[in-house]
Amino acid sequence: MSFRIASSPHQHNQKTTSQLMLWVVIAALPAIAVQSYLFGYGVLVQLLLAIVTAWASEALVLMLRDKTILPRLKDHSALVTAVLLAVSIPAYAPWWLVVIGTAFAIIMVKQLYGGLGFNLFNPAMAAYVLLLIAFPVQMTQWLPPAALQQHALGPLDAVCAVFNQASCQGLSLEQLRQGVDGMTMATPLDTARTDLMMGLTLPESYQKPLFQGGVGVGWFWLNLAWLAGGLLLLQQRVIQWRIPVSVLGSLALCSLIAWSVNPDTNFSPLFQLFSGATMLAAFFIATDPVSASTTARGRIYYGVLIGVLVFVIRSFGGYPDAFAFAVLLANMAVPLIDYYTRPRTYGHKVVKGR
Repeated sequence: MSFRIASSPHQHNQKTTSQLMLWVVIAALPAIAVQSYLFGYGVLVQLLLAIVTAWASEALVLMLRDKTILPRLKDHSALVTAVLLAVSIPAYAPWWLVVIGTAFAIIMVKQLYGGLGFNLFNPAMAAYVLLLIAFPVQMTQWLPPAALQQHALGPLDAVCAVFNQASCQGLSLEQLRQGVDGMTMATPLDTARTDLMMGLTLPESYQKPLFQGGVGVGWFWLNLAWLAGGLLLLQQRVIQWRIPVSVLGSLALCSLIAWSVNPDTNFSPLFQLFSGATMLAAFFIATDPVSASTTARGRIYYGVLIGVLVFVIRSFGGYPDAFAFAVLLANMAVPLIDYYTRPRTYGHKVVKGR
């Protein structure tokens, strides 16, 4: 028998790192299918670009570091990073956006710190924040859901839109963003925030076609798909319950209190939980075994911190969705959380006053 010391992620379910990463991708497939149906074939184009870029970037850095390439590519960590970043950006964002973001995630956030197990921050979210700050216009140009789209795009149109920012028929991205009522649409979170800044109440904002029963059209079903994938990860013991339950519980509690005080200017818990990237982040991003807290109690504090930060940024910050910033801020707090929540070493006695 041999005893091997390795970096995180460490699991106790007898699955290899490669198997864990593959399960994450498998669990994401239903949501990817729903997102492709709702927002077009551009989702699949972005996925392909991100995966190719991730593999190429990983192979390049490994070659420069004189490391074996194929075994490290087979751990599928680069694949997971590519998938999580690709589904986080608009389906018809320009091709170079996902290439820059994926290359940054792999080279600067992951490999610069030593590769899998050594990165301080979640690579996909660090890349997302970089793109959002550097290219805010391109990162916020989401198309309306399929039910509200004025122009349907086929697979070839999706390729043209990603690479030329126009359909094969010459329709610009701005024209494609127009709904069936001829009005240019944003995401439900962005629309509601903008309406609040213009003096409208949330009940008045919910009268728009983009909303249905107080939640965004399409986004509710997309979050349900991510929730289903997250439950699969829990069932397979790929992730533990503490982080997602803490994230969703703290976000729901904060929003419930604020909504009870003033429902005209505060999002309801249902809207908070099923809009934007809530379920994606709670089950697939915040649970990253490398950049998240490593102690049982620490994972609860880590999840609560993310949920509270999301509520604060969504309510008072300058960005409609906040999970990328919340996750990165919580990543920074992980060493402190782990230090104060680490379990007592067996056989050691705790002396009061020390």
